[in-house]
Amino acid sequence: MRGTIPGIVGLVEEDAMPRERSARAPGGAGSFGARLAALRKAAGYTQAELAAEVGTTQRMMAYYERQTEHPPAHLLPALGQALGLSTDALLGVMPSKRATRPTGRLQRRLQQLEKMPPKAKRQVLQVLDTFLERERLKRQVAGG
Repeated sequence: MRGTIPGIVGLVEEDAMPRERSARAPGGAGSFGARLAALRKAAGYTQAELAAEVGTTQRMMAYYERQTEHPPAHLLPALGQALGLSTDALLGVMPSKRATRPTGRLQRRLQQLEKMPPKAKRQVLQVLDTFLERERLKRQVAGG
């Protein structure tokens, strides 16, 4: 039933309730969650991988992607760094200009490899070299 709120001239009850926030971000970029999901996929991350990278859970990452609300402020810099974006680009304030460095799955693995102790690094590189040599020999036999 439409009626005025006592003491407030011209304001009807339906107008007194706060309106739901628009799911559209500035510039028509869509909700934060949709933008986060698109940026995550473009960077080659799964929800679980990105969550581990920024120190949260896959469940929370899925929640941030479904909701129009933003994740806690302390996660924004980590998300931006993981995705190769500024926090302004992540929030949709500025257009997203991805970092020029590759951010795919292989690149992330190589960055993790760089952080390993020297002995473990050598072992991984030996295994990698073995596979690369095997593929090179396969191509050589097939081609010649």
